[in-house]
Amino acid sequence: MEAAARDRIAGRVSRVVGPLVRASGVKDARMLELVEVGRRRLIGEIVRLDGEEASIQVYEDTTGLRPGEPVYGSGAPLSVDLGPGLLGSIYDGIQRPLRAIGERSGRSIGRGVRLPAVDRERQWEVTPLVRAGDRVEGGQVIASVRETESIEHRVMVPPGVAGTVASVAPPGLYRVDERIAALDAGGAGAELTLRHRWPVRTRRPVASRLPVSSVLVTGQRVLDMLFPVPRGGAVALPGGFGTGKTMVQHALARWCDADIIVFIGCGERGNEMTDVLTRFPALVDPRSGRPLMERTVMIANTSNMPVAAREASIYTGITIAEYYRDMGYHVAVMADSTSRWAEALRELSGRMEELPADEGFPSYLPTRLAEFYERAGAAATLSGAEGSVTVIGSVSPPGGDFSEPVTQHTKRFVRALWALDRRLAEARHYPAVGWLESYSEYVEELAGWWEGEGIPEWRELRDETMGLLQQESRLQQVVKLVGPDVLPDSQRIILETCAILRNAFLQQDFFDEQDMYCPVRSAAKMLDLIILFHRLGSRAIRKGATLVAVKGLPACRALMRMRRTVRRDEPEALDRMAADLERSIAELEARSGRR
Repeated sequence: MEAAARDRIAGRVSRVVGPLVRASGVKDARMLELVEVGRRRLIGEIVRLDGEEASIQVYEDTTGLRPGEPVYGSGAPLSVDLGPGLLGSIYDGIQRPLRAIGERSGRSIGRGVRLPAVDRERQWEVTPLVRAGDRVEGGQVIASVRETESIEHRVMVPPGVAGTVASVAPPGLYRVDERIAALDAGGAGAELTLRHRWPVRTRRPVASRLPVSSVLVTGQRVLDMLFPVPRGGAVALPGGFGTGKTMVQHALARWCDADIIVFIGCGERGNEMTDVLTRFPALVDPRSGRPLMERTVMIANTSNMPVAAREASIYTGITIAEYYRDMGYHVAVMADSTSRWAEALRELSGRMEELPADEGFPSYLPTRLAEFYERAGAAATLSGAEGSVTVIGSVSPPGGDFSEPVTQHTKRFVRALWALDRRLAEARHYPAVGWLESYSEYVEELAGWWEGEGIPEWRELRDETMGLLQQESRLQQVVKLVGPDVLPDSQRIILETCAILRNAFLQQDFFDEQDMYCPVRSAAKMLDLIILFHRLGSRAIRKGATLVAVKGLPACRALMRMRRTVRRDEPEALDRMAADLERSIAELEARSGRR
């Protein structure tokens, strides 16, 4: 809140109901206006207006707040600071810097603590990219800053601002609030600095939306090969407790080929977020060899923090992601989890005495989910660059019940689903992505990308793999009733092929240096090798060989070990395995034909 507006009393507290505060005598206020409540000046947001009565959701603990205390208006909506210094930072749901607050307040966040989200004293080496007399418009890049060793920060004219540059500061060191350029009177004499503010509930404008065309490579074979998601896509990751949602998101944050990672811990348990906050700074970015935090922004809002701030946290995260998208970067947003965010909506809605819908959630839950997921996408930015925001939202359905409202409504607004299966997790199969429940509607749009990568057979491999897995599911029902011995070898080889798929391809070890990441070229060759085994093995059985003889070949047994024995940077080793497999089965066919 700007200092000039902080002393304007907009009303008085009349009632306190947990994080919801009622204020009376409110004048000149607007919906979603940022306010400060009480003598401690707790941050809040107006969510309902009725005459001179206002309902305010407060983002801090309201213990001790009493009727009669003042409410200070700001005249502005809840906004975030955008500028160099965001990367590597850890914020709470309303962009308060947790590291700086911890240094001042100790182990807990003091109420009413105000610290700038972006360090006002740090100096940045600025290189101006415009000259006096240039015409600039909103979104145009006017200067560059080396924010980290990995990322160049592109300073942009705030959207909605335009004019002719009247003066430009020389290259040098500047703080985020120091002027680096000024516009003439036609641009209202605006002074441009390294930072600006933006309302979190308002989308940042773009020149146009672009069709998705390139895969967000995750390094997880089951995702990249069977259920790919593009840069600019939206995907839901539902799973019950203990199915590995957080571990999957950690792997994605480290290995996916996004330029920037925004990780939102929304309402998760404190010990989980503590693990994230201690492990992330120690991770090394495999692309640059630098710390992963150099291209990561973290937002931590644990379950014991004020519930209203949980509701704001995903908007804070997606706004920061859009800011870096506007620079021309590809950004991946990990929201863990949207179920806790929806529970915050339900609690606040109940305190406002709104009519509940399914399972007590507010009737506007689908609208809020749509507003969040639809901010994903690939776009041509106002500066002429191309960037994207990919949203990966985990869902924590109670008891793993995917029919509950949050999961069902989320599926309406995403085009991919990575459903985590409890049975796979209990069998220690990770990532526990259920291949029968998961899907991706981006397959047709991404086929061209695979051809451009030199893997034109991807679509055929994927379709054949999914067909085998579905056949195995039907055969397993028979096996459970009468056992596998009643099946002919022509069907039992389907079970054998799918066993190799599960153990040698679909499963990955997040803690194994060799197996934790797999390039798409190696993944395609591995899948091609398994499908080759099925085709050649089926042909050998038709020519008289037995399944036992096919399984006993050393080349076949080597398939089960290939994810650990073949280095990910040596896909040619898989070509040698394929040649050995073809030779071994051809020899087996020849022996079978002579009998």
